Amino acid sequence: MVPGAAGGSALKTTIDRSEIEKFAAMAEAWWDPTGKFRPLHRLNPVRVSFIRDRVAAHFGRNPEDLTPLEGLSLIDIGSGGGLLTEPMARLGAQVTGVDATPRNVEVARLHAEQAGIKAIYLNCAAEDLVAQGQLFDVVLAMEIIEHVADVDAFLEACSRLLKPGGIMFIATMSRTIKSYAMAIIGAEYVMRWLPKGTHEWNRFIRPSEMARGLRAQGLAIAELTGVSYNPFKDTFHLSRDLDVNYMAVVKPA
Repeated sequence: MVPGAAGGSALKTTIDRSEIEKFAAMAEAWWDPTGKFRPLHRLNPVRVSFIRDRVAAHFGRNPEDLTPLEGLSLIDIGSGGGLLTEPMARLGAQVTGVDATPRNVEVARLHAEQAGIKAIYLNCAAEDLVAQGQLFDVVLAMEIIEHVADVDAFLEACSRLLKPGGIMFIATMSRTIKSYAMAIIGAEYVMRWLPKGTHEWNRFIRPSEMARGLRAQGLAIAELTGVSYNPFKDTFHLSRDLDVNYMAVVKPA
């Protein structure tokens, strides 16, 4: 599959209805920094700076500029309440957030309006935009791949949304004993950061599995970095540890 190609056969659905219902029940909590999405609020500064710096380098921009993503089209797949979409808009990108949960989109639209953020939010799946032939300079698939119904179909949809010469980011959790202990037992049962059942360990994706799926779409992982949590400082930071959370920079092979 050639990245950026709008044609080709119709994609399978990536929507998992049980996952939609799960996140619909938590939609009102998206912008509460101490609520059910507290981990994402704590993680967001790391995600934003990582994406900003890599996109700026890829397109020859200065990451220290106020709007280094000015003029670039960006899609945030699985945008939820807009926690990542809004910072991307503030950095100058022309952003589209898509989410399969209607209530998430409503919450995101309302918050963006109140904050004066220009962003397009659509209640759909990635494959719906593929069918429309839409293309983007930057594709974000952050903390979403572990919730889709068909990983290979999702990666194909992401690849077909990417413009030639574009850049993609994928973040997820690796399927390891350590991730089960920290992301499931620790985060959901001990710390109670997330409702029980938010994540299913068997859905986590190892980096090697992601790389294999991307190769089938003519893409490759250009950079892989772990994201680790410091319980003493209550902060996340980039690391070499890929056993729990990690982020991948993806480009055409």
